[in-house]
Amino acid sequence: MNGDGPSIFTRIINGELPCHKVYEDDLVFSFLDVNPMSTGHTLVVPKEPAVTLDALSEESAAAIGRVLPIISKAVLEVSGATEFNVLQNNGANAYQSVFHVHFHIIPKFKDGGGLSWPMSTMPLDNEEGSQIAAKIRAVLG
Repeated sequence: MNGDGPSIFTRIINGELPCHKVYEDDLVFSFLDVNPMSTGHTLVVPKEPAVTLDALSEESAAAIGRVLPIISKAVLEVSGATEFNVLQNNGANAYQSVFHVHFHIIPKFKDGGGLSWPMSTMPLDNEEGSQIAAKIRAVLG
């Protein structure tokens, strides 16, 4: 659903599709994932239909940033987990499957299930790191 009308999340936000809503304000909507990686797996979605995080307005980004910790705390309390991932993918190559910005709050348990994070086998080269960081700083102004 990349640009072919409203995303499934827009349809959920608009009440066209059912969900297990956990939070809503003027800019943010949050609900349980229908294919959870663990108990309590929750999605936090801006109402703005931006496809990727870099396309999201500052207002919506700030609203997401404000509620992510609040919703995370509630998910942890209800799930009984003490650890969690916050995951956000941008683009098909980054495993984004719904093309509407969304954050996953994924409670982690000692069962070993869910997400793993493979470590790179090659450490960052110091000179290359310095060059990349300088270029990013230049773009940021």
